Amino acid sequence: MDLSTFSYQKFVNFALQETKLRTALAPLPSHEKFRLLRSKDNNTVLRTLSFCAPKIRLVRSLTVEGNRAMQVLDFAVFPEPEFDLPIFCANFFTNASLSIVVLDLNPLYDVTIHTDYKEKYYRKLLPLGKKYFEVLKLVTYMLLKEMQLLPWGGNITGESLRFFSPIVIWTRFNSSQFKHDVLYSAFMDYFKRYGAIRIPVTYRTGMYRPYRAAWLALMDEAVEETSACHIHRNREAQHKYLTWRAEKDPGHPILKKLVGENLAKELVWRFLFDGVDSLGAKTFLDYFPEYKCDSGTINQKRSVMGKSYETRPWDLNGEFVGNHSG
Repeated sequence: MDLSTFSYQKFVNFALQETKLRTALAPLPSHEKFRLLRSKDNNTVLRTLSFCAPKIRLVRSLTVEGNRAMQVLDFAVFPEPEFDLPIFCANFFTNASLSIVVLDLNPLYDVTIHTDYKEKYYRKLLPLGKKYFEVLKLVTYMLLKEMQLLPWGGNITGESLRFFSPIVIWTRFNSSQFKHDVLYSAFMDYFKRYGAIRIPVTYRTGMYRPYRAAWLALMDEAVEETSACHIHRNREAQHKYLTWRAEKDPGHPILKKLVGENLAKELVWRFLFDGVDSLGAKTFLDYFPEYKCDSGTINQKRSVMGKSYETRPWDLNGEFVGNHSG
């Protein structure tokens, strides 16, 4: 795939335009130093945007444009602690031959444990996810074919899974315009669309499946929490998420290679996961003591559980079946 004319900027533009239709976005001056960065070899451009709004603590984007070599999008929306909304997460990496994608409404609370949270936010969103990851039977030229638009991308660690929802799209595919059109559709669906989705079943007919909401609609409907105890719980849950991502996010090596270790660390802690130093005082090892080495330092391995999921660990009804995975 020729990346010279490809950009993830249209994803960012769509999300910000749709958000502005619902709320007032205010730029964050504290992030101005990250607005435009260049790689050490001057061949790659990193651009960032960040805003806050009522109900939204931080909406931010990072795009990395490396001409023909690489395109990256890291887009996220973090709610204020007064709301237990999921965290909108879009992490996309593309080079000429391969794309690696995570798209999700990351749960504030582990849905394999907190089933009430899963019912509150994800039960009504399951038809939306099924559009992209269930096996569809298509009839073309009188032949029956099975296809998944965005199939499961292979092994994912048990530690990472606690921050994913039953509708997560985790996939890898050969880079192509068709696949990126599908990905753009999924991004729009997960962020904004509200109503019915059309799923092609045969070349002659189509089927509509209703769903109620995507992230912006959830935000519109969200009611502010007034209990100090619940607000504290939400704040700590988001801080735990930020602490995990700031320490273990797989995109860090790319940033280090592009801009150097010091600037990469600042970009991660002060921009991508801003709040890790302000929402709470607990450390990574306070939240994840299983990563503590005998020396008292953090184990640098991605996983210490030794558990991974080669196939989707939720069924099409959103029930966790990962205990049967490898």
